[in-house]
Amino acid sequence: MRMLLAIFALVLVPNVAHAHRFAPSSLQIYEGESAQYEVLWKTPLQTTSNIPLRPALPEGCDIKQESEPQIEGTGVVKRWSLDCSSLDQGLIGAFVGVDGLAQNQASAILIYSYLDGRSWQQVLNTEVDTVTVPSAPTAGGVFGSYTVMGAEHIWAGPDHLLFVLGLVLLVVGFRSLLVTVTSFTVGHSVTLAMVTLGVFDYPVALVEFLIALSIFVLALEVNAAKAGWFARFPWAVALGFGLLHGMGFAGALGEVGLPQGQVPVALLSFNIGIELGQIAFILLVLATGFLVRRYLTAWRTRLEPIAIYTMGGVAAMWCYERGFSVLGF
Repeated sequence: MRMLLAIFALVLVPNVAHAHRFAPSSLQIYEGESAQYEVLWKTPLQTTSNIPLRPALPEGCDIKQESEPQIEGTGVVKRWSLDCSSLDQGLIGAFVGVDGLAQNQASAILIYSYLDGRSWQQVLNTEVDTVTVPSAPTAGGVFGSYTVMGAEHIWAGPDHLLFVLGLVLLVVGFRSLLVTVTSFTVGHSVTLAMVTLGVFDYPVALVEFLIALSIFVLALEVNAAKAGWFARFPWAVALGFGLLHGMGFAGALGEVGLPQGQVPVALLSFNIGIELGQIAFILLVLATGFLVRRYLTAWRTRLEPIAIYTMGGVAAMWCYERGFSVLGF
C-alpha cells in the first residue's frame, strides 16, 4: 500500500505551492436601483497561462467608474460601477461569466446580490464559463453550486488529500477505514459549521500550521515499525484532526460567503461536496492499489522509501513555511 503513497504523493507534489490555498476568482455583482450595479472582481495574482482571467459582462452595460487594480494578499482586486439601463431587465436574463477559465484551468464563483437582499451563486469553470442571471435564486441552484465548490475544494487542497491518503494507508480493513473516514467527516463538519456561522473565530496561520503538522505526524505513524496509539485508534485521530481541517474548509467557504435565506442548504451541500470528493479520492486510491498490486509488484520495495520521504518531506516543508507565517515572517 505504501507504494500507492509514492504514486499519489508525487502527483500531489507539483501542487504543494498551492497547498490549502482555495483561491478561486470571485465575481460579485451588487444590484442597485434602475439597473445600476457595483462589481467587485477578485482574482489570484498567479495564473497558469498568459491569458488573464477577467469578467465577461454583457454588451449594453456602460462602465461609469473603474478603480485601479489593488493587490490584496495573493490576489488582485478591481471594482466597477455599471449602468445597464439599456438592457430590458438590466442583468436579469443576461449572460455573465469569466473569460480565460479554460486556458488557466481555473474556476470562479459568481455571486449576484439582488436589490431585495437575496443572493444567487454559481460556480464557473472550464466547462461552464458563462451563465444567465435568473430572476430569483432557487434552493436547487444553491445546492448544486455549493456541492461543486465542496468537491473542488477537497481536490484543490493537496494537504487535505495527503491527510486522507495517510488515513487510507494507516487503517487495515475496509470496515475500519469506513469508520475512520466517517470520523474525519464528522470532525470537519462540526468546525466548518461553527466557524462559518460565527460561533468562534480562529487564528488562520496557526491552524494551517497545525494541519501541516497533522500530516507530518500521520506520516511518522504510517512509517512506524510498530503500531502506535494512532494505528490502534485511527477513528480518534481522524476525528481530532478533522476538527482542524474543518477550520481550513471554513476559510474557503468564508471567501465565498453564504446566500442569505439559504444558509442551511449551502452548508449542507458544501459538506456533501467535500464528502463526495473525499470518497472519489479514496476509491481512486483503492482502484490504483489493485492495479499496482497486480502489475507492478516488482517495484514495491523501490517505491516504499520514496513514499515515506515524500509524504514526510512535503509535510515538513509546509510546517516550515507555515511556522514562519505564525511567527509573522
